[in-house]
Order: sequence, then C-alpha cells, then structure tokens
Amino acid sequence: MSEKISAQPGSIAALAQALQAAGLPCRRGEPLARHTSFRIGGAAAVFCTPETLPELLKTLSLCREYGVRHYVLGNGSNTLFADAGFDGAVISTLRLQNRRVLVDGQLVQAGAGIILSTVCQEAQKNGLSGLEFAYGIPGTVGGAVYMNAGAYGGEMKNALARVTFLDHALRLCTLDVAELGLGYRTSLFEQQERAGCPCCILEAEFALQKGDPAAIDATMQDLMARRREKQPLEKPSAGSTFKRPAGAFAGKLIEDCGLRGFAVGGAQISTKHCGFVVNTGNATCADVLQLTAEVRRIVQEKTGFTLEREIRVVE
Repeated sequence: MSEKISAQPGSIAALAQALQAAGLPCRRGEPLARHTSFRIGGAAAVFCTPETLPELLKTLSLCREYGVRHYVLGNGSNTLFADAGFDGAVISTLRLQNRRVLVDGQLVQAGAGIILSTVCQEAQKNGLSGLEFAYGIPGTVGGAVYMNAGAYGGEMKNALARVTFLDHALRLCTLDVAELGLGYRTSLFEQQERAGCPCCILEAEFALQKGDPAAIDATMQDLMARRREKQPLEKPSAGSTFKRPAGAFAGKLIEDCGLRGFAVGGAQISTKHCGFVVNTGNATCADVLQLTAEVRRIVQEKTGFTLEREIRVVE
C-alpha cells in the first residue's frame, strides 16, 4: 500500500539516517526485481525490513515525519514496480515476527506476512476446511485480503472472520468480514488506498469448518496439479494479468483475438495460458505496460469487452 507523498532526495537521505539511528533495519538502493514474482523493477530509495510491530510503527511514523511516501510489500506476487524504481520507502512484511499460524478450534489466525499456502497447510493438518481454493495462490495473507484473492470458485471473503490492521492514522483496528467491503478483487483496504488513506494489514482470522484431513489434502493437491498443468508457473509473472470482465473470461478473449504468444520486448502473452503475461528473461515494466495496453486495445476493438489490469503497478 503506497502513501502518495512527494519525496525529495534530501528527505530520503534524512529518513535513512533516522531509521539507522533508531536501529531499524533498512538499506538503500535495493533492487525491487529481487522482491517480486515478475522479477521486474528498479531500486527502492529505502528498503525496510521491520521484525516487530513496534519497529513497523516506528518505520511508518518516520516516513510520515520526513514526508517520504511508502509502500507496504508482501511477497510481491501481484506487483509490478516501475523501471525507475520507487522514490520512497518500501516496507517488507516478510520478516515480521507475527508470521505465525495459530489454531483455536475452528478459528485460524495468521500474520499478514505469511505465505497463504502455509495457512492452507496448517488448516489441513488440523482437519479444517474452507481454504482449499487458496492453496497455490503465491501471495501473502495480507496481499490476499487486500485484493480478496480467489480461485476455483472460492474467495477470501468466504473464509475470513476478521482482520486487524493499522489505519491511516496508525491506530490499531479490527473489523469483521462484513465491514471489509470485500468484492471481486477489491476490499476496504484497496478503496482506502485509492482515496489516499492507505492502511497496513497486520493479521487475519479465518472461520473454517471441520473436515477430513485426507479429503482436504486431496482437494488441495488436485487444485495444485491443475495449476501446474494450465498455468505458466515455470516463468516469472504476476499471476492473472487482467480481471475477469462481466460475462466473459480475459484469457479466452485474448486467445480468441489471436494474441497467444504476442510479445513486446521481454514481456509475452503466455503460450500456455493467455490470461498471463510472463517475463521471458529481460522484460521491463515499460514492456509489460505497452503489451497490456495493446492487448486491451485489440480486445476492445474486436470483442467490445474492456479489460482491466489486475496487477498492481507501482510507479
């Protein structure tokens, strides 16, 4: 989630010094391509890796104090950073100590920085059903909540009970699922960011149902096998590139327009699944943006459907 404050070079240097003086883990000029599944993106002016909630709060507070915009990053599985990088602070959640899964009866609590498949595995081990659809989704719990991730007929809103987060004023809040504005690839958190008031998801609680561990595992393995068969998991990508338009499927529309394998630079419509744009080895953000814009234009001209990117572009 990005805080859109115009950053000046001097304020970035001052922020970095303040972070270091406070003993907060950070480094300058970190290549963001290392931290996204697309393997694309320039450097972050400051890259922060807080390990505790107090460290996260202090890092966010210092970004505010020095007028430096920030972006909270999970596993980077749905994120495309600009070739010029990010002229602010990128804050990774992957080292937060709340990266744990706690099971209490049919409730499962998970920190925002945990990979979603890990939560699915813990639920299965405890004979809890309801997250099978999410097995294989490469993002973190926080990212999945943010976009109401879904697959194979399931969505996060069907399994979530409540979410704990820091609001725009850095206040600790918890909301029940009915208050989260969850819809197709959207949530209260996505809406708040669009309004310039980003939040920071900390933890999610899932309400699941009792089930047979063997049957749950069989479903998960079946869905994973289907992913491997149909999706280009062997190449860097950011998952499904376009949202599903009402009344159609993005991949089918792209295929019907003869765009399988269509490429701009190192970015290509996957020859395995037309709903994916893949990095063939040297793709840039500019390549991906040009490719998706051209695909959108052609599909609209030939079919009348307007495709909307699902990937989060951070410039």
